[in-house]
Amino acid sequence: MIRVVLPFPLRNLARVDGGVELEISSPVTVRAVLDALEAKHPVLLGTIRDHGTLKRRPFIRFFACKEDFSLGLPETLLPDEVVSGVEPFLIVGAMAGG
Repeated sequence: MIRVVLPFPLRNLARVDGGVELEISSPVTVRAVLDALEAKHPVLLGTIRDHGTLKRRPFIRFFACKEDFSLGLPETLLPDEVVSGVEPFLIVGAMAGG
């Protein structure tokens, strides 16, 4: 069971408290997690990734086990700690400004 932690605006939009648990078969990649998340919560379609290109939206970042997965390929395998549910996959809304 994969645990996904969403930023407050996306939790509010998806109407979930805390995180989301997803059942994903191997291989567990960034793309597989995002596909499963959007399938379970269709209201999130287009909020994390662009509808057409499926590229990560600006100001959205992905982290797992203190490692940034935002700029890697969507087919990047997630660490075993995330796959086993020990560590969460974090979707973070980045901040900008000065």
